[in-house]
Amino acid sequence: MNKLSRCALPALSSGYEPVDYELAEVTPGIVHIGLGGFHRAHMARYTHDLMGIDPEARGWGIRGAGLRAADSPLLKALGAQDGVYTLVEREGDAENRVLIGSIVETIDASGATAALLAVIDDPRTRIVSATVTENGYHLDRATKQLNLHSDEIRHDVAQPRSPRTLPGILVEAYRRRRARGESAFTALSCDNIQHNGNVLKSAVLKLAHQQDDDLADWIETHARFPNSMVDRITPVPTAEDIAALAAETGIDDRASLSAELFRQWVIEDEFVAGRPAWEKVGAQFVEDVTPYEFMKLRLLNASHLGVSGLGQLSGHRLVSEAVGDDLIRRYMIALMDEELTPTLMPVPGIDLAAYKRRLVARFANTAIKDTTQRVNTDAPVNVLLDPLRDRLAANEPIDLLALGLAAWLRRVRGIDEQGAAIHVVHPMAAMLAEQAEAGGGDPAPLLSITALFGNLGQDPRVLAAVGEWLGSIYDIGTRATIEQAAARGLFDTRPHGMGPTATAAIHAAN
Repeated sequence: MNKLSRCALPALSSGYEPVDYELAEVTPGIVHIGLGGFHRAHMARYTHDLMGIDPEARGWGIRGAGLRAADSPLLKALGAQDGVYTLVEREGDAENRVLIGSIVETIDASGATAALLAVIDDPRTRIVSATVTENGYHLDRATKQLNLHSDEIRHDVAQPRSPRTLPGILVEAYRRRRARGESAFTALSCDNIQHNGNVLKSAVLKLAHQQDDDLADWIETHARFPNSMVDRITPVPTAEDIAALAAETGIDDRASLSAELFRQWVIEDEFVAGRPAWEKVGAQFVEDVTPYEFMKLRLLNASHLGVSGLGQLSGHRLVSEAVGDDLIRRYMIALMDEELTPTLMPVPGIDLAAYKRRLVARFANTAIKDTTQRVNTDAPVNVLLDPLRDRLAANEPIDLLALGLAAWLRRVRGIDEQGAAIHVVHPMAAMLAEQAEAGGGDPAPLLSITALFGNLGQDPRVLAAVGEWLGSIYDIGTRATIEQAAARGLFDTRPHGMGPTATAAIHAAN
C-alpha cells in the first residue's frame, strides 16, 4: 500500500486529475482554523486549483488547525501524509479524484493554542480563515452577539494570553501584531452564518474591548473581516469509504473524503494584505455578498434542515432518500417557492428558478451519502427562524416553516417514534430534551428558551402553527402529518398542483 507524501507522490490510477505543480514549492500564507471536511473540499480545493495555473498562488499554502479534541485523529492522519489527501467528487455516475496539495501543515490546538498563535505570528500569514460552525463563535443565540457569560469566553477574558476560542485567538494574534509594529491580517469566516464576517468582527471587537479599548480600535482600523457565502455538500467520510478508496487505488489515504461536483464561493473583496486570485478558478468577488448569502441560507440551508428533520423522523438515513420521498420532495419545493423565495432580495446574475431546480437535484444526488443526521447536527435552527420572523413581520403564512420547526422540536427530544435514541449534538441538548419531554405536543416549553428562540415563544401565531404540527407528529406520526399537510393543499397551491418551478424541479430530481 502506497503512502502519501509531498516529496514523492505515488503513481496515480485512472480517474485522478494530474497534480500540475510541485508540492514542495508551496509555502504558507494562510492559517485555517477548523480543518474539517468542508474546508478541505472547498477553500483548500479552490486554492489547490489556483496553484496549478498561477505560480504566485503557491505562496498561499494553508496551515490547518483544529480546536476540538474530536479533530485530533484527522489532524494526525493529515500530518502523517504531509497534508496531502484525496478528494473524490461525485454526481450520479460521474466521479473525479484529485490529490489536494494546498495544505502544508497541521496543528492540533485542542489542548493548547501556543503553536497555533506562533504560526499566525509568522509574517507570511496574511489571512486567517475559519470554519468552526456557529457554536465556535460563542454567540448569544438571541442577540447574535458574543456571549461574555460563555465558560470558554470567560476563560479568554481572564487569561487572554492563552485563549481557547476563535475570537480569543484572533484578539491575541492581533495584539501581538500591534505590539511588534506589524501589519494586521484578514480574518475570513467561511461559516454558514448570515453576514459571517460582520459577526466575527463584532465578536472580536467585543472581546478586545474587555482587554484594551485601544487594541479594539487598532483592530477595527487595520484588520478586515470580509463576508462570504460558501456552498458545497460534503458528507462526513466513514471508515468504509476510506477503506474502499484504498482498495481501489492502492493508496493508504487516511484523510480522504468526498463531495458533490457543485461548489460556490462568493466573497466581498476586502483584504488587508493581499489575497489569492481565487476568481481565476471560479470564486466570485463582489462588493456586497448579502443577496447571495440570503439566497443560500434561505433556499439551501433552510430547506436542507426542513427536509432532514422530517426525513430523519420518517426513517430516512440519507438526504437523497428523503428527497426521493415524493411527499418530502414536494414539501421542499413548496417551502422554497411559497415561504422562502418571497423573503429574498434581488440576486444579481442568478436565475432563482434554475437555482432551486439545481438544489433539488443536488439533494437527490445518490452518489453523495450525506446523512440527515449530519444536516440536523450541523445546521443551526436559525436558518428556519430567520425567514419565519420575516414572514411574521410581513403578516404572511408560516405553515411550511412551522412544519419544519415542529420536526426540529420533535427531534431534540432525543428519541424517535420507535423509541430509539437520536444523537442530538447541541450546546443546549440537555435543556432541549428536558423541555421537549415536558411539553410533548405543546411547543411552548421549548419555545420559551429565549436564548435560542428569542420572543417567538410569545407570538400566538407561532404557538398555534407550530403547535398544530407538533401535536400531530406526536399523535399520528411524522409521515401521517406530512400526508395531512399535502391533503390540506399546502404542496399543491398552483393549478394542477405544481407551478413551472416545482414541476421542473421534480423532473430534475428524478
